[in-house]
Amino acid sequence: MSAPSRLERLRQLVAQGSGDPFPLYGLAMEYKRLGRIEEAVRAFGRLLELHPRYIPAYYQFGTALVLSGDFEQARKTLARGIRIAESQGNQHAREELVRALEELEQEETGP
Repeated sequence: MSAPSRLERLRQLVAQGSGDPFPLYGLAMEYKRLGRIEEAVRAFGRLLELHPRYIPAYYQFGTALVLSGDFEQARKTLARGIRIAESQGNQHAREELVRALEELEQEETGP
């Protein structure tokens, strides 16, 4: 019998429901890494429903939304992340989210 895959281990951790956001973040990231973008989007969305102040998820969720083609929701997600980073005084995360939002807007409007 083979060892469980990383994806399966992450699913198991999420199912245990510890209340810690990291297992769900890890699951969403694994889906994204595997190119399973719709599943990543659902997992990031669920993560932010449960843990709306979990800053790392905003950037990753925004980029997953871009990959899924949902640019409007990506903009909203990045903008919300910026507001939350500001409220937490997290300047580094704020700057990263601002850059991602600016890049998205530039891609949409062209050079």
